[in-house]
Amino acid sequence: MIGFYDYTVVLTFLSILTSVFGMTQAMDGHFRIAIVCLALSGLFDTFDGKVARTKKGRTDDQKLYGIQLDSLADIVCFGVFPVMICTLMGVRGILGGIAVGFYSLCGVIRLAFFNVLETNRQTCPDAGEKVYHGLPITSIAVILPLAFLLGFAVSDYTFHWILMAVLLITGLLFILDFKLKKPSNLQIGLLIVIVAAAVSVVLLFYRHHIPDRKVIDQPLYEAITDSDFELCPEETP
Repeated sequence: MIGFYDYTVVLTFLSILTSVFGMTQAMDGHFRIAIVCLALSGLFDTFDGKVARTKKGRTDDQKLYGIQLDSLADIVCFGVFPVMICTLMGVRGILGGIAVGFYSLCGVIRLAFFNVLETNRQTCPDAGEKVYHGLPITSIAVILPLAFLLGFAVSDYTFHWILMAVLLITGLLFILDFKLKKPSNLQIGLLIVIVAAAVSVVLLFYRHHIPDRKVIDQPLYEAITDSDFELCPEETP
């Protein structure tokens, strides 16, 4: 078989599988489960690089394979998956289409740039930095669960605008060239606790904005129904 198979890719594979399962749940209207899957994918992604670096003697091909695999996994887990959740939850219409398109494009641009930086780092270890350029795409696994907590305090209509704003602002932060210090292990642990608490609240108590119902029959853009063209009763031949 093509590819490289060892313990260094297990977490990346788990991240992909968790997100794909979350997508199926989102399409069935089970958004609480989808949010849990997004958070879990973020957790797996946080540690996959650390696990990979524990293996000594990796070849250049194995290192480059890991870079490409990680980016492809990220665009599925933190690019496509969040867009699907937000779209199915009501980010629709022309503005909604712009928001999901902008977020997706920014995510791809960021990951392509990340691949360039990581490839350079592998070929020249001294070129590595202790900072991120822009906001990491994995951060949506923290931001979106926290945004869902706002649904307790606002109406459905307002909540849809919040989700749209999250996509637009987060996407912009993906491509802005500012330096963000990489978190320490303590900070990573704190983030995990915060997200776990938010996910627990969503999973246990969030019912108003995340009903378990079918939503796949709702289009991205509002369709013009036949009723818009119906004649008044008195005009009917």
